[in-house]
Amino acid sequence: MSLKQWIKAAEVKSEVETTRWINDDIKPIEYSRRTWGPWTFHNYWILINANISTYLTGSALIPLGLNWWQALICIILGNLIATLYIVVNSIPGAYYHIGFPVANRYVWGMYGSQFVIWNRILLSLGNLVGAPTKALLHYSRSFTNSSHRYGFQAWMGGECFYIIMMSLDPLLEKHIPNTMAANTGVTTAQFIAYIMFSLISLPFIWIRPHKLEKFMMASGIIVVVFMTVLLIWALATMGPLGFGSTITDTNALQGESSTVGWLMVYGIISTIGSIAAGILNQNDMARFSRKPRDAITGQVISFPFYGSISAIIGILVTAATQQRFGSALWNLPDIFTTLIERGGSRERAAGFFAGLALVVSQIGVNVPGNALAGGCDLSATFPRYINIRRGAYLTALFSIAVNPWKLVSTSTTFLSVLSSYSVFLGPTIGMMISSYFIVNRSKINVDDLFVGNSQSTYWFTYGVNWRAIIAWIFGVFPSFPGFLASVSPGITVPVGWTHLYDLCFVSGSCIAAFVYILLHYIFPAPKLQAFVKNSASPKELMVKYQDSWDSHLPSTIVGGETEEDKVFQATEIMKY
Repeated sequence: MSLKQWIKAAEVKSEVETTRWINDDIKPIEYSRRTWGPWTFHNYWILINANISTYLTGSALIPLGLNWWQALICIILGNLIATLYIVVNSIPGAYYHIGFPVANRYVWGMYGSQFVIWNRILLSLGNLVGAPTKALLHYSRSFTNSSHRYGFQAWMGGECFYIIMMSLDPLLEKHIPNTMAANTGVTTAQFIAYIMFSLISLPFIWIRPHKLEKFMMASGIIVVVFMTVLLIWALATMGPLGFGSTITDTNALQGESSTVGWLMVYGIISTIGSIAAGILNQNDMARFSRKPRDAITGQVISFPFYGSISAIIGILVTAATQQRFGSALWNLPDIFTTLIERGGSRERAAGFFAGLALVVSQIGVNVPGNALAGGCDLSATFPRYINIRRGAYLTALFSIAVNPWKLVSTSTTFLSVLSSYSVFLGPTIGMMISSYFIVNRSKINVDDLFVGNSQSTYWFTYGVNWRAIIAWIFGVFPSFPGFLASVSPGITVPVGWTHLYDLCFVSGSCIAAFVYILLHYIFPAPKLQAFVKNSASPKELMVKYQDSWDSHLPSTIVGGETEEDKVFQATEIMKY
């Protein structure tokens, strides 16, 4: 075969004609793939929130300098604020059935949207090529993207698989000689566990998002049962000494901020930061909703509940086991490896089943939350050659190049990373929300989101909306000095800049949203302004484009949608 034939053979198979801007996986989701009901979203948030990352968020707040009740307030308030952002940012996907990469085209412009997508894909690769300053290196690590997050969660999954390996052989470290360099902080046995978890995850990446319901339901049940048993075990067996200083110590520790109040603000923003990436790409999941309201009712209660309860369990279990182990073990796998080392056959059996449940939990959060999100990004970037499956596997492959274990070396490092997410993601999310509701007034020309020339409503200036660039810079700038000080001990800034960093997600999203709206008011985009002014109502547009894209495929592909189905779908949208 010639090179040209090889290139042609590498193109993805698609029902729609693939171009630079579209393939089957990034086009508006048709009727047959809108399979997510409220319980699917409910189970999704069990997996995203009831896992080690959320567990660490709660238990990391106390050594940072908060009492247990102050940490609880941070967790609850942070999750309530995050819920508002999640639900609001789900609406474009739920009603127009478009994902994160496509939605950003009406925010940043057709080519400008690549800035956000490439940040999610590549910035963590600064770890490979080096960075001129420590701040830039930390930026590249902490600006979350799918490969980076996949690598982090895969490493945590490897720690869970390590529990299984230890339960089968308590002398694992002696039987597998360590050949890793000391400065890596990783043993050969731990690295093998990481590779094993990564291999086990591969078959689950093959599952397409609209077919995840059964997987998420089964995984969700396992996770809920495990978390419940874990809490009961920790409280019932903590002994007469009771809780350790994690809860009983009333003295505030020295923290990042000068007052407890600002320390709590930092804790709230860190809690939001732990799910900031999920808020950002929420349209990727909401576009699969059966009815638009499913994406709202399925998330408005489940997200804050599981986000809060999982972190609270982290605090209670850490406190309940502190006296037994002699120190507060904030990393959940450490509890079970310590039990196995100190116990007998019963502890080994318990460790095996705990490790198995945690492996399921990590696959559950990593596949839909990171691998498929990365697949969607890469599919939108190279639609002729990458679909969501290929992109998801590439995301997993790229993640090997990251050093995720360094992010969980200490609780304060973990929390610092979460706050760093907020510095850069908050402005992006604020602009997405303000663009949809204020600038576009919920009116989206879906067809033009796939037109890559000046005929598109969202072409702006040479394919880039310069207003978005300026607004994003304004949103990031107030938090950036405090961010630099937090990652580079040699840099000192006035306390006011530090406080702005403590508020980074909320302040950044609000500032960027305000500047974005202001620039569109002072310097309106003519085509966008004309479309918003002259087009039909949002309700009518939603019905129109849903009808149009549902009929793009033959009825066998659409799933045999009847006229009754169409009327039902239109009625649901009219309730908007």
